[in-house]
Amino acid sequence: MKRYVIIGNGAAAVGCIEGIRSLDGEGGITVISEEARPVYCRPLISYYLEGKTDPERMKYRPDGFYEENGCRALYGRRAAAINPEKKTVSLDDGSSLPYDALCVAAGSRPFVPPFAGLETVKRKFTFMTLDDALALEGALTPDARVLIVGAGLIGLKCAEGILARVGSVTVCDLADRVLSSILDGDSAAPVQAHLETRGIRFLLGDTAVRFEENRAYMKNGDTADFDLLVLAVGVKANAELVKDAGGRVNHGVVINEKGETSLPDVYAAGDCAEGYDASLGANRVLAILPNASLQGRTAGVNMAGGDAALDNAIPMNAIGFFGLSVMSAGVCDGEMTTEREGGAIKRFFVKDGLLKGFILVGALERAGIYTSLIRERIPLDTVDFELTKKTATSLIFSPEIRRQKFGGVV
Repeated sequence: MKRYVIIGNGAAAVGCIEGIRSLDGEGGITVISEEARPVYCRPLISYYLEGKTDPERMKYRPDGFYEENGCRALYGRRAAAINPEKKTVSLDDGSSLPYDALCVAAGSRPFVPPFAGLETVKRKFTFMTLDDALALEGALTPDARVLIVGAGLIGLKCAEGILARVGSVTVCDLADRVLSSILDGDSAAPVQAHLETRGIRFLLGDTAVRFEENRAYMKNGDTADFDLLVLAVGVKANAELVKDAGGRVNHGVVINEKGETSLPDVYAAGDCAEGYDASLGANRVLAILPNASLQGRTAGVNMAGGDAALDNAIPMNAIGFFGLSVMSAGVCDGEMTTEREGGAIKRFFVKDGLLKGFILVGALERAGIYTSLIRERIPLDTVDFELTKKTATSLIFSPEIRRQKFGGVV
């Protein structure tokens, strides 16, 4: 009976379990979970603080998931080292687990720059896990002044989650715009304006460089006083286990299209992994839940002796801020065209006759049409792209392609 070990307990781990069980119903699966709770949907932690959900509804799988899949979950335990020669994983208590196939789905952790004086701040928080959200919730008061360092996805969702429960929220970022990793200046401007109308204050093109208790000293010389500090500067892949074991690591654990690392019988998936981005044509970390699940399932199938490959993953984000939808996918590379209607912005990037990426702000579209064009590398001269820039519809495809995609009479 084959022995499977999974390090991590997020969406990638679940995908891996389900991938294994699609082929092997008997092998033993052990999940090492540093968090002392069953798997849940991390993107919902801001909605928890808003009161729109609760821990029960945040569960990513039902309570019986592990038992039904024959898994042993080790909660509150941490993997300390991988020995690829002995094929064992050492745990933080000194014990070890043997494996025949291992998946590292260890996720990522907050990146906290070495700010001068950060140790003097008594009430500081990160915002990645449910425990982080619970800790922050315990400090919220109606008159609290909150400073969030980082205007990316994590920082802005935190701001949205706590705004109604505190006195004020200020967000600073060295970038000159919000969501700088997924939006350009023109598309970021209406998002910032929308958040400002709700009462969030921004200090952009500037950031904290030093702290003294409840005061931040900004790069431009100004100061910002606060009661609570949230650090949302960025994340870092938990790739050290593979690196220390001699595996290939770049920004994350380098994997091929099968989820294999450079170590024998060791796979990786999720936010700790650097896999193929079909829109870029190269590897990079794709730290979003759907890709984590797909990477995990691909790894699980191959761990169980199957033959699966993931060669069409792309970066995607679909989020909302106080009712304003923001969607992006692919890369902002190539010739750009923009469609505007009623305040909505739709921006497309075309290169070598292919759609490489898009940005939608305030546009309620069937974005799956756009992502399909990117994922499947469909030549735009084979579809009615002028139509789809205005309205995302399956009618852009030829009748033959529609039959292939959707079946039936079209």
